[in-house]
Amino acid sequence: MKPLPAPLNQTSLPAIAAPMFLVSGPDLVIECCKNGVVGTFPALNQRTSEGFEEWLIEIKAALNEFEQVTGKKAAPFGVNLIVHPTNTRLEEDVKLCVKHQVPLVITSLGAISLLVDTIHSYGGLVFHDIVKKRHAEKAAEAGVDGLILVSAGAGGHSGTINPMALIKDVRKVFDKTIVVAGSISTGQDIATVLQMGADMAYMGTRFINTKESKAQEEYKKMVIESTSSDIVHTSSVSGIPANFMEASLSAAGIGPEDYARTAKLDPGLDMNSEAKAWKTIWSAGHGVSAINDCPSTEELIKRLHEEFEQALEIQQQRLNHYKQSK
Repeated sequence: MKPLPAPLNQTSLPAIAAPMFLVSGPDLVIECCKNGVVGTFPALNQRTSEGFEEWLIEIKAALNEFEQVTGKKAAPFGVNLIVHPTNTRLEEDVKLCVKHQVPLVITSLGAISLLVDTIHSYGGLVFHDIVKKRHAEKAAEAGVDGLILVSAGAGGHSGTINPMALIKDVRKVFDKTIVVAGSISTGQDIATVLQMGADMAYMGTRFINTKESKAQEEYKKMVIESTSSDIVHTSSVSGIPANFMEASLSAAGIGPEDYARTAKLDPGLDMNSEAKAWKTIWSAGHGVSAINDCPSTEELIKRLHEEFEQALEIQQQRLNHYKQSK
């Protein structure tokens, strides 16, 4: 496993809190970074570029103050940009990322070399999310620094390929940082991702249920009450395959007979339509099975650290046992 590129090597846990539509905001991002995990949010969670810049300023100021007061380095933060011709804000939002030197930019629905070069101009990193090898090849050609493998079981817009298979497929065409998403809820899961050959874990659903999340309380309650069998993979909400909790689909009048239908919405870029659709139809991944509480982000990350370290110790003990048995 290669060392993580700067500034990701400032993390104390190899994990990224994924950018979640209508869920991730400054409070969650700041608390993640203060506690050693990369915090991210979608630029489109702010309805305007002016609002987006306000969040960038707020996050940077809070992390600068944290570092000055504690003498510790915060983990870097990141922004998710939708790279698609219908995203009329893209050019302005990219300019703001350059202006504020956003450490990590996560691109979705398109990997463009010009955008990558623009972020590289100030030393920023670009990661691109993919669900299959073909997308990985295109992103590699664009010069991205990392790939986020959105595998089976991930919340939000997700893929259907087993993470172990997807890692092997992508490693054939990409030798930089690989991040894996898909049903990762515990520190043990993070350790497992590293054992599979990835460099970092991408955690979304687990961070829905934190005190700093912008998710509604009913949303968080449904996460606790759901199991993996309650997650439905369908294109009927946003036009792109995504995982949702069945109870929220049912409450919105979407039943099993609709799951195979593809919505006629633009892929995540019409904020009015998208926000309305996702406000009461709630996304989550298979990782809901491991979630039964709603701690603060600080408490959650402390727990993840303990679970991660314990998992590595157990693995080392087992390795020593097998070595002695030879």
